[in-house]
Amino acid sequence: MAGSSEIEWTDVTWNPVAGCTIASSGCTNCYAMRMAARLQAMGHRKYAGTTRKSGGRYVWTGRVNVDESSLSAPLEWRKPKRIFVNSMSDLFHPDVPDEFVIRVWQTMIACPQHHFQILTKRPDRMARLFDSGVIEARDHIWVGTSVESDEVADRVKHLASISGATLFISFEPLIGEIQEIDLRGIHWAIVGGESGPRSRPMEEAWVERLLEICRRDDVAFFFKQWGGRNKKAAGRELHGQTFDEYPLELEA
Repeated sequence: MAGSSEIEWTDVTWNPVAGCTIASSGCTNCYAMRMAARLQAMGHRKYAGTTRKSGGRYVWTGRVNVDESSLSAPLEWRKPKRIFVNSMSDLFHPDVPDEFVIRVWQTMIACPQHHFQILTKRPDRMARLFDSGVIEARDHIWVGTSVESDEVADRVKHLASISGATLFISFEPLIGEIQEIDLRGIHWAIVGGESGPRSRPMEEAWVERLLEICRRDDVAFFFKQWGGRNKKAAGRELHGQTFDEYPLELEA
């Protein structure tokens, strides 16, 4: 599955992996579970067996499918794009073989015209693969992790241990206050509230505090949305303006 995206900070999504496992409380209302369930019901082979119904909603089964047929997609896009890698899964899920991660990496290395944005909830595994030389840093491959509350703030330390790459944090869905966090060495922060029918509220003070920390630690700040049941109605302005900052290399 690859195609244009409505996600504000990217252009297209590219999904060489499908299916996942809930890693923390930020995953509870994951939009990818709902979308995967629809695609599974429509007969898309990539999503076969990835979700099941539980308590009136669809959840991950834990099955992860790799899709070799999608590996060539970025090679076919000649015009430079920002590409969100695995919006429907996690490239560093423990059930994705190292060999397949390498193949995804080889595709990205072969496409320096793009900026790849890889977001994981498992930065410890990602850092280990960098340390072992299985994957390597490139200017056009950005790596990030999700931090939805203080409970998982230790993910930042794993991410910050990676040298030579553009590093980013997605504070989305922000479901709890993060009063203090060290973002030195991080290049970009995305902040957003949860959206959808079961969305949990985000307080303005939480967003303002993260903006203060980003200004203190010299981190580009991107405010994605307030979220809620109708995220378009809630908008994405903070203090009467939008914050669409990116790391310097993309701005240049």
